[in-house]
Amino acid sequence: MFAKHNVSVFCLYSFLGALFQLQGGQAQSPLTQNVTAVEGGTAMLTCRVDQNDNTSLQWSNPAQQTLYFDDKKALRDNRIELVRSSWHELSINISDISLSDEGQYTCSLFTMPVKTAKAFLTVLAVPQTPVISGFKGPVNEGDAVELTCTTTGSKPAAHLRWYKGDTEIHDVPLSQEPELRGKTYTVRSTLRLQVDRNDDGVGVRCSVDHESLRAAPHVATQRLDIQYVPSVKIDLSRNFAREGDELRMECRATGNPEPEAVKWKKDGAELPDPERMVVDGNVLVISALNKTDNGTYHCEAANTMGHNSAEYKLYVYDAPMALPPSASPLPSLATRAIPVTIAAAAAAGTAAGSSARASPKPSAPTGRGQDLSALAGQSGPDHAVIGGVVAVVVFITLCLIIVLGRYLARHKGTYLTNEAKGAEDAPDADTAIINAEGSQANAEEKKRGII
Repeated sequence: MFAKHNVSVFCLYSFLGALFQLQGGQAQSPLTQNVTAVEGGTAMLTCRVDQNDNTSLQWSNPAQQTLYFDDKKALRDNRIELVRSSWHELSINISDISLSDEGQYTCSLFTMPVKTAKAFLTVLAVPQTPVISGFKGPVNEGDAVELTCTTTGSKPAAHLRWYKGDTEIHDVPLSQEPELRGKTYTVRSTLRLQVDRNDDGVGVRCSVDHESLRAAPHVATQRLDIQYVPSVKIDLSRNFAREGDELRMECRATGNPEPEAVKWKKDGAELPDPERMVVDGNVLVISALNKTDNGTYHCEAANTMGHNSAEYKLYVYDAPMALPPSASPLPSLATRAIPVTIAAAAAAGTAAGSSARASPKPSAPTGRGQDLSALAGQSGPDHAVIGGVVAVVVFITLCLIIVLGRYLARHKGTYLTNEAKGAEDAPDADTAIINAEGSQANAEEKKRGII
């Protein structure tokens, strides 16, 4: 009975110990991370343990050689240095990384049993600066050009991009070839172009893209040299040529090779007036233009690729009309006097006076007036306004004269009629005076006055 009891207690303690050991082992598992480094750079390997009961940590390389056991260096390699060592962490640095350092590294925690964690070190090989080959310039316009860009020593294989000027050229085929070391690659790409004169002097670039080139990609540039027939254009110093002006015509010729001296012609022949038509380099200067300069001017340029020309049809306009000198002002457009005739008819030999009639008649415009009007019309908008104002003033003056004449004539007749009022039935003048209104004395005085 007692023996059975001891056996039960022993089994219970054994189970509890195993359980605690299992939980402790799970808590003491080491933790690592994969690392990527550039060839020639530095890589840091770190191993951490969250809970550690003073158990040792160790780093070993892909060949299972111990690098560090806690803070003790085990492998004689000056590139390997201790960064940090404690019960919870073991970190080391590997400097001047090479492709041979790539592989799986192991961190070991010496528990029972031993716990391990893996960290893979990836080493990137930097591609070499690219080289462009295949261009044998200069080439003629319209020819096909084949350029090949090559870069070596990349790991993983690099990617190549082509640019013409600032424009990227897509879908250019490339090839990858493993090198002797087996880990790096040679990459080639071939670009084919149909060139024209616009490509002359343009740079074609080959750029290497690789994850090891974070700062800036490697680039190679090939400057194109394209030969073509000259392009010719004529530029003028003025767009509107008048008689007496000076005109400069510049012949702009561009080509590869550089065009020779340009040649000027007029209407297919030599320049007719060398004294006024002077050629200065590629500029034709014509002084004191006149109507004889009208015609078609040709500018011709040539190089080893051929020749080309441009033409310009010149028309010389009349010189501007000279304005009258300021010392001789235009004749004054003052209002001319217009005679007015007033005809008055009075009854003779009768007692009653008849009303006078006035007929104003404006005088006809003279030849001088017509000349002034024409001159005013030619002198511009200001003189036209002045002429209109003068015409209105003359018309108003005529109207006033007519109205005033009719008024005076009407009042004169009224005065005579009142004076002879009451004498309409008198047989003679004496009786009319006697029968007129007023006193006898007044009648006698009127009678004597009439006699």
